Amino acid sequence: MAGRRGRALSEDERTLWQGVTRSIAPLKKKAARAKAASAPADEEPGAPPPSWPVRAIPSTLSPASPPRVEAKKPPPLAPLDRKDKQRLARGRRDIDARLDLHGLTQDEAHGTLLRFLHRAQAKNHKLVLVITGKGVRGDGGRGVLKRQVPLWLALPEFRELVIGFDSAAIAHGGEGALYVRVRKRRG
Repeated sequence: MAGRRGRALSEDERTLWQGVTRSIAPLKKKAARAKAASAPADEEPGAPPPSWPVRAIPSTLSPASPPRVEAKKPPPLAPLDRKDKQRLARGRRDIDARLDLHGLTQDEAHGTLLRFLHRAQAKNHKLVLVITGKGVRGDGGRGVLKRQVPLWLALPEFRELVIGFDSAAIAHGGEGALYVRVRKRRG
């Protein structure tokens, strides 16, 4: 199948394209060096072929690339260590707050969990218990919230609130509940 040719570019589009091509950096440095070495000395790398008319870039378009803003990476999750889980199971460590999601739809549970964690963080809670339930017996023991809550806690919107989570001890609900470590507020 032969390549497709589109419509011809207008002068403004060519000027804009020239500005774009001058403001980008190649992905691989080796490929850029090889291309620069093979380009004639009077040609600028990334310049359009000589058959195109070259116009000056209007002052409204800056040939410099805009500053790069790195997306802030959410902090990593860390599960509870063995000692903390043992202290919780034996009642030697307190749970600061509890949330029971039984009977809620996924949308309701998601919003409720997010609000609960924001409040817990505002109150400087360190450890909370989130009860999801084990699921309906006819569902093969695979509850929707039991599956979804750990996935939600790994989302960026929750990662700013949560240090880590782990399944609860049998006394606190076992596989139908999660211990969630709450991250301290910044600033």
